[in-house]
Amino acid sequence: MTETASETGTRRPAGGPRNRRPLPALVFLLVLALAALAVWWNVLGDERARKEAQAAACSSAENAPEALDPATVTLRVLNASDVGGRAGEVAAQLQSLGFVVQEIANDQSDHEVTGVGELRYGPAGGGVADYVQLYLPQATERRDTRATTVVDVVLGPDYAGLASAEDVAAALAPAENAEAASC
Repeated sequence: MTETASETGTRRPAGGPRNRRPLPALVFLLVLALAALAVWWNVLGDERARKEAQAAACSSAENAPEALDPATVTLRVLNASDVGGRAGEVAAQLQSLGFVVQEIANDQSDHEVTGVGELRYGPAGGGVADYVQLYLPQATERRDTRATTVVDVVLGPDYAGLASAEDVAAALAPAENAEAASC
């Protein structure tokens, strides 16, 4: 005959552990913890991306020129290229956009203008020059000592035309986005 546990005198204690393996439970808890970690990682990553986007909008808004009413901007349009009548043509275009053109002439300065052209302005006209540069984006800026806000638009030999209304609106958009982002 075979001996049983009761016959040998060894008994398992009642209610004690029954050779249960804790490994499946630990694996399950580990999987749950990893899933929770992944969810929080995504939540915090989205929050970080949102804050970075808001900071970028605010930063670009600080660099964006102030939107001005063209009727408050006084310009002098000067031709520094070899193309005759260019200053008159550009002045007419600027006037049709609402700018006030004070003078149309050839550039009489001794400074050689290269490229698209340049914007000349005094200390009081820095913001105005930044706004005018939206219409002549490749123009270089040249600060002088004038006391007024009048900006000289000096057309260079590589001048090809004013920026489109869409380009100007796109350049002014960061300021509008920043207002929406509450900078």
